[in-house]
Amino acid sequence: MRKITPCLWFDGNAEQAVEFYLSVFPEGRVVDTMPGPGGKALTVTFHLLGQDFIALNGGPHYKFTPAVSFFVPCESQAEIDDLWDKLLEGGSEQRCGWLTDKFGLSWQIVPTALGSLLQSQDAGGSSRAMQAMLKMKKLDIAELKRASDGG
Repeated sequence: MRKITPCLWFDGNAEQAVEFYLSVFPEGRVVDTMPGPGGKALTVTFHLLGQDFIALNGGPHYKFTPAVSFFVPCESQAEIDDLWDKLLEGGSEQRCGWLTDKFGLSWQIVPTALGSLLQSQDAGGSSRAMQAMLKMKKLDIAELKRASDGG
């Protein structure tokens, strides 16, 4: 079976990035390392949350943009808080559950409940939840539910 493996282009710090992501998602692992010039890896293949990635030491030619991001659904506020705090280290907060990590990669840290809050049968509740979300950086499940309920 074929599968797609995202290849992430780094400016000479692919190994550092992989170490960082493995510290954020401890169930991850390095799958393979392809040697490159000067003792650095050319690529590091690693596995996070059921997905393989390739980190490439490609040089300064390309940078990440928010046009591509990784969406991480979270079951609880504790999970959101933990991932948000770890990924944000050295990065920057964006709106609506998005952040950019210290390597420039964009992440969406989103509660699994968000879809049902934004697509509720109660159009007013959905609208209120959307308006609350648009004011947030890190998403707050309790606040989104309060807004949806009219509180």
